[in-house]
Amino acid sequence: MTTGSRTALVVAILVACSMTWVAARQRGASAPVPIDPDDIGGVVTSVKGPEAGVWVIAETTDLPTKFARIVVTDDQGRYVLPDLPRAAYQVFVRGYGLVDSPRQSAKPGQQLNLTAPVAPDATSAAQVYPAAWWFSMLHVPEGAREQERFQQTMKECYDCHQLGGKATREFPSYVTGETHLAKWDTRTKYGPSGPSMGAFFQRFGEPRKAFAAWTEAIAKGEAPTNAPPRPTGVQRNLVISLWDWGSPIDGRADNAAADLRNPRITPNGKIYGVSQMNDALMELDPAENSARVIKTPTNATAMVSGFNAAPTPSPNFGENMWKRNGDPRSVGIDAKGRVWFTLRVRDAQQQPAWCGGDTANKFGKHFPIKQSGKQVAVYDPKTRKFENVDTCFTVDHNELSHDNFIYYGTTGSVGWVDMDTWDKTHDAEKSTGWCPAVIDTNGDGKITSGWTEPDQPVDPTKDHRVTFGCYAIAVNDRDGSVWCSGIGSEQKRLTRVTKGANPPETCRAEIYEPPTGQNIELVGTGGVQADSNGVVYQGWRVSGHFTAFDRSKCKSTRDPRADGQSCPEGWTIYRNTNEPTYANSPYKASESYLLYMDKWDTLGLGKDAPMYSSVNTDSMELFQPGTRQFITLRVPYPLSFFARSGTGRVDNPNTGWKGKGFWSSYSTYASWHIEGGKGSLPKAVEFQMRPNPLAK
Repeated sequence: MTTGSRTALVVAILVACSMTWVAARQRGASAPVPIDPDDIGGVVTSVKGPEAGVWVIAETTDLPTKFARIVVTDDQGRYVLPDLPRAAYQVFVRGYGLVDSPRQSAKPGQQLNLTAPVAPDATSAAQVYPAAWWFSMLHVPEGAREQERFQQTMKECYDCHQLGGKATREFPSYVTGETHLAKWDTRTKYGPSGPSMGAFFQRFGEPRKAFAAWTEAIAKGEAPTNAPPRPTGVQRNLVISLWDWGSPIDGRADNAAADLRNPRITPNGKIYGVSQMNDALMELDPAENSARVIKTPTNATAMVSGFNAAPTPSPNFGENMWKRNGDPRSVGIDAKGRVWFTLRVRDAQQQPAWCGGDTANKFGKHFPIKQSGKQVAVYDPKTRKFENVDTCFTVDHNELSHDNFIYYGTTGSVGWVDMDTWDKTHDAEKSTGWCPAVIDTNGDGKITSGWTEPDQPVDPTKDHRVTFGCYAIAVNDRDGSVWCSGIGSEQKRLTRVTKGANPPETCRAEIYEPPTGQNIELVGTGGVQADSNGVVYQGWRVSGHFTAFDRSKCKSTRDPRADGQSCPEGWTIYRNTNEPTYANSPYKASESYLLYMDKWDTLGLGKDAPMYSSVNTDSMELFQPGTRQFITLRVPYPLSFFARSGTGRVDNPNTGWKGKGFWSSYSTYASWHIEGGKGSLPKAVEFQMRPNPLAK
């Protein structure tokens, strides 16, 4: 046989093998996908063949509240939507590189193969990209310091809503102006935070033109050149369930599904959330697929504020839309199933007598507090009754300890409610306490009154009080210490506070800051959480880092320094590369919000897995300490997922992945930015991780 004949034979064999492989793949793709009577399953294909790593979404309005379930196709384009409530569903496909498929009607127990249209161009494909991929087209100012300043101001925007979604890359008809820059100046004055938002935008100065150039380019047809990656690996095992709740004007719909200390306390129970905009406590019954809104009682007068309660009219909703009284925020569930949340139960200046002055109790004498902007409320689902716990300190995010205290952070102090004492006495003075952050800088092993204040130089013969932010708060279960992280755009501080045996006299503080010398200096702290080993994780809103601080690695903790540099060896610094950066900058076109800890492995991705909501990427980003890798848990529909809460819950430990999940919510300050626009409702969200993409 000649060389040419051999070559021809080899080519023929390869072609035959290739055709056999394609035929086998097509036969496999056309075979029915095994399903149960309460599942919908099938295969997703396009003109290119089976589509792997795309989402199949089933949505229904037949139930008491709108419900959707979302899964990802496997490497052969197969999918199974498991355990659907009995209803008629509209099913469609969404995926990167595609346009949404036409919705098809289906019911549980049905095989449904779906055809996914391939996007004809980059602009069509990008319509379903998360906001960050659009906003990463922005050209920020040149120069390292200029870009840091830009991102510090940008943080103020990310704290409240996404940038880059359809609602922000286009102008609604009511926004006026001759140029894109003029329209940006106008649009930022609208909404519940119009006065503050408009001022923040003006703070950019000349770089405001970058926003105008960005929207001008989009209006001319430009689109992201880089597509987000499709889900791969364990990301394809994700099952997402969403329920509508609340109202179209809701803002900040934090929620809680269980006691963070024991996820089995409220199996199959109701989910509770809060909305600031309409003084609402929201309730979801996932077993019945129903939701209701409970009005929170308060004696506080009407709230009017340039941030989040602006008196300016809303072009979407009319006059006086953001005026309310209670302004409820962070929520937690205790071992009795009661719901603890923050609420303006009175006006800030109406402080109890024990908070300071001549009639102060020991806490008020140690560290007087003149006003409290928000206090504590408790709702008992069994009796449907509310109780109020008056606090001298302003409350915000909470964390429960194993000795039954609930801790709150504020600027300059940590406060708490002793829940056992409250139940016995219903006496707010006896049930509450607080501590400032005073460092034992004179090294005598105790905190002595007469310390130097934050605006004074450190005196080596005295202790020194430091101011600190405590927007995010965590309890270290190993030693009971409380850890705080602020959200100021220039903050770098991680604060540790211990109460001791007789607070406030025995309260002590330590502060830590990361070592300098990174490519981008760490700046702009955010969320904080502690794992069961005492490692404290922290998110960085401005510089985009993620850190782990292990105090046990410190060479010494007996000589705490007031500058925070006493333990550089305790820090490990990470950076998540799943999130896009601006076109000409290493800064991310997103930010992390609060941190959450899957202490009970409800997602099956490892015990003590910290995660955070990535504001602009429609995702939770989970960090696996063992592999040091980030895993993206994307919510592809409706666009604009932005969470501020996370709770693991175990409903039935005997049913594997089906009996547990991790709960969160859509928590933007602008629900009308959610895909669908005005009238869209916030969502309660459950994440579940099955062993494979076809598990039933």
